[in-house]
Amino acid sequence: MQILFYKHILLPMSTSIPYLGETLALTTAVVWAFSVILFKKSGESVHPIALNLFKNFLASVLILPTLWIMGGELFPDVPANEYLLMLLSGALGIGIADTFFFMSLNLLGAGLSSIVDCLYSPFIIGLSMLWLGETLTLWQVVGVLMIVSAVLTATYKRDNSTLSRRHLALGVILGVLAMAVMAVGIVMVKPLLERSPLLWVSEIRLLGGSAILVVILIFHPSRRRIMATILSSQGRVYTVTGSFLGAYVAMILWLAGMKYASASVASALNQTSNIFVFILAALVLREPIDLVRTIGILLGVSGAYLVTFCG
Repeated sequence: MQILFYKHILLPMSTSIPYLGETLALTTAVVWAFSVILFKKSGESVHPIALNLFKNFLASVLILPTLWIMGGELFPDVPANEYLLMLLSGALGIGIADTFFFMSLNLLGAGLSSIVDCLYSPFIIGLSMLWLGETLTLWQVVGVLMIVSAVLTATYKRDNSTLSRRHLALGVILGVLAMAVMAVGIVMVKPLLERSPLLWVSEIRLLGGSAILVVILIFHPSRRRIMATILSSQGRVYTVTGSFLGAYVAMILWLAGMKYASASVASALNQTSNIFVFILAALVLREPIDLVRTIGILLGVSGAYLVTFCG
């Protein structure tokens, strides 16, 4: 079978398959949703720092042979400052942000976390306005208000909730921080992303994310206990499978979806991951679904669409 190397994505030449890109983009959302459920299960026994470090290590190791097979370069001829910027982006957007995300996921559960995660799009737009001079349309303002309303509605503490007020507040704060720091990590390298091989970008950012976690562990008084959790037989299957699917498979599918479908269509289908997480949280984790949470996820995802596609 003839193989096409294009933008560092390896796929068969069968581009005549109807809706190939759309199918890949939707599959990305489903795979990521399953990964979140696995990360939630893993978080019951594995510390967030250890989980994030393992995820980054596994993905960075798997990307190396992928780059070689596709003919990509690990160290392309780009200025040293771009390497440093990518490493810093990874330290923030993967090392710090994903750790906050795992901490929030452990506290809130996957269902509520999927609603808070809708804040990612407004943060991207807001930071793009500040750093890149982009503007906000009226519909995007409406979208931001919808997402904020979704988070406030879904996380409002009700008397019959099994989640304590303290854990709810801390989980939301960590989730908001995760989305904010993740957005900073992306927007700061946004101009570079448009002209750089995406697998190379992913590898360098993963290395940056791993490096900051190693530094944190060196100075963390409980580093031995934290790293010991990664060896827990109870969460090992969830940890390995979630890391493989979430940090590697979902990324490859995302790249492929962007190649074979228009960016706007692929992004729209990627956004459905929050809905899939919400549904899987109820089906797999038995997390409660009520009218308020359902309204929250619908508001959040709809707002994310407005923010993303009405610019």
